[in-house]
Amino acid sequence: MKFNFKSIKSRNRPYFIAEAGVNHECSISMAKKIIDKAKNAGADAIKFQTYKANKIAAKISPYYWDIKKEKTKSQYQLFSKYDHFNYKDYKLLSGYCKKKKIEFLSTPFDSNAVDFLYPLVNIYKISSSDITNYPLLEKVSSKGKPVILSTGASTVKEIRNALKIINKKVKKVILMHCILNYPTQNKNANLNMIRFLRDEFPHCIPGYSDHTLPNKDMSNLITAFFMGAKVIEKHFTLNKRFKGNDHYHSLDEKDLKNFNNKLDKILPTLGEYKKRFIKSEIKSRKNARRSLVLNLNLKKGHKLKFDDLIPKRPATGISPIHIKKILGKRLKRNLLSDTILQWKHIS
Repeated sequence: MKFNFKSIKSRNRPYFIAEAGVNHECSISMAKKIIDKAKNAGADAIKFQTYKANKIAAKISPYYWDIKKEKTKSQYQLFSKYDHFNYKDYKLLSGYCKKKKIEFLSTPFDSNAVDFLYPLVNIYKISSSDITNYPLLEKVSSKGKPVILSTGASTVKEIRNALKIINKKVKKVILMHCILNYPTQNKNANLNMIRFLRDEFPHCIPGYSDHTLPNKDMSNLITAFFMGAKVIEKHFTLNKRFKGNDHYHSLDEKDLKNFNNKLDKILPTLGEYKKRFIKSEIKSRKNARRSLVLNLNLKKGHKLKFDDLIPKRPATGISPIHIKKILGKRLKRNLLSDTILQWKHIS
């Protein structure tokens, strides 16, 4: 689906970004397969990462991921494994996404990447790690395109300061709750923060970038949506058993289909926002609610007292909401006990 900021705000299901990241292992063929699988599973967009190791990390840059899953202990060494794609490659992948009718995105990690992605993307994604990288924020903002800003490991002040820079030239911002742990333990997911970001920054669209391990019930992603996340981003891979950086905490095609299938079952239950009774309840309103019913036999001219009446089902007579109006009124005719009182019975 082509990115449309206005429609994302109003749609009844999350805009889903499959984060290919570097799970393509610098293979165009593998990247295309990831695009195909993501599209087939129902993703709206596929996102890559655009960087060069020597511009993103110093050679002495400690790791912050699960060392049991990714053995590389230096950020510079890890990024050096996956920085081989060039402009020609991204242009090719962007064209392939257009052909497959899935939105192409890529996160720029330096100024050059911002420039060469400009003709390829409709929206820029800024990583949590760059929320205090003011030169990059200013560069992205200068392009005037909508921005997705991740907020992992951030304070409210840092988020607000980043938005001040971005909002100078860009008003359309999607603000992503994120926990900057790979993987994120469920107890640390803090999905309530989605509601906080929604309330604290009402001019932004709330979203969620997930790093928890996928589970069969998709509870984290579904909960995030019901917490208000209009956009959900999750790493995506061809095979979660592949060794390396992000495969193990990614969704695969089966997982994403499972998520969308669960949403398809849940969404019809949401219905309307404004409270009212619906067509299927008309019979219930009539038969399950109450009318004022006589407690005993009463003669014509009797002046109605409180003890003469009892509210009983169905609601085919005078409603109990009118009891104060009819107390002291006189009967127009003799009535038997258990008669459902009607307006025509009283004067």
